[in-house]
Amino acid sequence: MNRLSETQDSIVHDQPGITRDRTYRYAYWQDREFSVVDTGGLVFDDDTEFLPLIREQVMVALAEATVAIFVVDGQTGLTGGDEAIAGWLREHSVPVLLAVNKCESPTAGLIQSMQFWELGLGNPFPLSSIHGSGTGELLDELIKYIPPADELEESEEIRVAIVGRPNVGKSSLLNAFLGENRAIVSPISGTTRDAIDTVVERNGKTYRLVDTAGIRRKKNVEYGAEFFGINRAFKAIRRANIVLLIIDAIDRVTEQDLKLANRILEEGRACVIVVNKWDTIEKDTYTILEYEREVKARLYFMDWAKTIFVSAITGQRVEKIIDLVDQAVAEHQRRVSTAVINEVIEEAVRWHSPPTTRQGKQGKIYYGTQVSSQPPTMVLFVNDPKRFNENYRRYMESQFRQQLGFLGTPIRLIWRGKPAREVERNTANRATKV
Repeated sequence: MNRLSETQDSIVHDQPGITRDRTYRYAYWQDREFSVVDTGGLVFDDDTEFLPLIREQVMVALAEATVAIFVVDGQTGLTGGDEAIAGWLREHSVPVLLAVNKCESPTAGLIQSMQFWELGLGNPFPLSSIHGSGTGELLDELIKYIPPADELEESEEIRVAIVGRPNVGKSSLLNAFLGENRAIVSPISGTTRDAIDTVVERNGKTYRLVDTAGIRRKKNVEYGAEFFGINRAFKAIRRANIVLLIIDAIDRVTEQDLKLANRILEEGRACVIVVNKWDTIEKDTYTILEYEREVKARLYFMDWAKTIFVSAITGQRVEKIIDLVDQAVAEHQRRVSTAVINEVIEEAVRWHSPPTTRQGKQGKIYYGTQVSSQPPTMVLFVNDPKRFNENYRRYMESQFRQQLGFLGTPIRLIWRGKPAREVERNTANRATKV
């Protein structure tokens, strides 16, 4: 996990059972960007302590996954536990890549990996997570299952996922868009189990609206239809261009709404916050302003998302949601030239210099460039990423937003160290091209 995401966020320890919940990190290889989900160790024949909960978390991760990496220990060799997991994985439709870890020696690693052919999961990839050897070959195979960003951008349809807690009016909102009862509407929470796709045209554009199951708190969800419905909702978020986060005006912003917003942010999706059931609220001149302030305060980490107050029952402002969707999707797909990005960096550094460490070493930003869209992702090449604290990173993100906009979409800044000689060479090459 740490090797693929180039972080040290996952705890590494010889004691089994350290990892319990699912941990999400961003990673990229060549022109592909994706999320890596770290899970706990699987044990099927033991129900003590946290092991049943860990199995549940692994099932959730696998239900969401495009491809799975099954990690085995090359030094320990093939075990009964490996065979049990391999048999379980073959029962699922998710493609599996077999990573044989702890193969520090290329020659010995090849020999160590040969025994894992017995698992019937295809070619074993010998690698060393600590040293990084062999991970490139694994990633080359991995990205075959992940479409390039350009392919996603070429899709003519705008994919809109409608998500929220149970009974906030997601299906009613879908029906209000269509002018027909496409989805079942009921006061009983949990009516929608499947992710329902509906295609609608507005102003010459095609939108695929996906009504999803209401997402309850994890501890309240039993394994079964609701479990799989929620996982289809998470998949809908991942494959969407934009997500409509539906909030109940009566309940206001709840803890579960915050978790859903975090999920949208983790997946890098554009978003519009839709406060539904606005017709049920007693209002005066200042009501909408007070509500908007409260929503922004609670969802402060998504202050880039537009908020709209609607009523799916009366149709109030429902059609205006499409305008906000178009604006957010355009920003989500937008690319900015390297020259403009470096102008923003120079201006930001002029107003606020990078921090200096206690040893007197100052951070330096050499240059930046946008490497992908959906969401807009910029790489900043610096002398040492560790010299830039969280405050300065947030400052740089705010400068990009102030100068370039990006309303309705998250943006990502990747801080990468770069040797001074390489920077000088690249700068000279750019000057020659100009």
